[in-house]
Amino acid sequence: MSDSGNSRKTPASSPAPSKHSERYFDCPEDLAGFDPARDLGLPGEYPFTRGIYPGQYRNRLWTMRQYAGFGTAEETNLRFKYLLGQGQTGLSIAFDLPTLMGYDTDSAEALGEFGKCGVAVSSLKDMEVLLDGIPLGKVSTSMTINSPAAIIWAMYIAAAEKQGVRPEQLRGTIQNDILKEYIAQKEFIFPLEPSMRLVVDTIEFGTQRVPQWNTISISGYHIREAGSTAAQELAFTLADGMEYVRWAIRRGMDVDDLAPRLSFFFNAHNDFFEEIAKYRAARRIWARWMRDVYGARTERAQWLRFHTQTAGVSLTAQQPDNNVVRTAIEALAAESQGLPAVADVHSLVRAAQAISADMSKLPYSTIVQSIVAYRVRRRRP
Repeated sequence: MSDSGNSRKTPASSPAPSKHSERYFDCPEDLAGFDPARDLGLPGEYPFTRGIYPGQYRNRLWTMRQYAGFGTAEETNLRFKYLLGQGQTGLSIAFDLPTLMGYDTDSAEALGEFGKCGVAVSSLKDMEVLLDGIPLGKVSTSMTINSPAAIIWAMYIAAAEKQGVRPEQLRGTIQNDILKEYIAQKEFIFPLEPSMRLVVDTIEFGTQRVPQWNTISISGYHIREAGSTAAQELAFTLADGMEYVRWAIRRGMDVDDLAPRLSFFFNAHNDFFEEIAKYRAARRIWARWMRDVYGARTERAQWLRFHTQTAGVSLTAQQPDNNVVRTAIEALAAESQGLPAVADVHSLVRAAQAISADMSKLPYSTIVQSIVAYRVRRRRP
């Protein structure tokens, strides 16, 4: 069977394979000027190409949370308690469209949209009901909210204080990425400059008062879902992150104080090796820019901390069984790089638990090398 479209001719400068005139993989000598110690490094070492931690998440698992929210605050509160009872270790709050756009439930503009794609939160009382009986000092919470993020976060902090939990005890993330709203998702409310000021306000407040909170999740996922390539997703997301850093520095913040609480969010698509390359390039580019351009001195300020979610756009309603396979491949690309991955399938909590249990048994290098070796054997003539 011919494989000429994917074959790679052996360069004259490289030693020829012993049995074949063509080969289907690269060797170190093919990469001119490549120094593994300098350009790749080890996990946990600058430029963190292979991961920000030496063992990534084998020693300590990531937080597992299913994106959840529907109808009233009372209904979603029951759902949260059920998920926590099933082994979920954090919350991920989905808000309905009126809340995302800053409208009250009884607003004329919200007609027909109440509780459809998430929970309705129009007041502090709604937030208190939503979180009733949930120990906010122990549970990490992610909130997918952007334009009204400062207001919704304030409600969350107030609800926690009513429980007796101080702001410095809270852990979690608000998405709060207004630039990707203008680029892809289009759920912006205010003009761009006032929106950016609100983002920097939350970053500054969080750095000073809520130090365990990620005050922004700089998102490439939505950009990819809107039709970008992997390279475009990476380019736009890192550019957005750098713009937030510039605004915060102009506010007078120290990059070593603000950068450790920046988080990122990428898509896990179905071109396995392209996704791996994307994640590695993202870490290296970010570390170099933070150190060499913005003057970050500490390692934590140079880290690109991110999670991935499998590609919703790659799935089809008519092929649920195939969707499981697709998300498994996409999650494997992330897991092979030591990343937390969220699968867009119904049994998300069980899928995350299975992935974490299986992947913790092998070194990541072994996983990738095994896959590459299998791929090479299959593609040889």
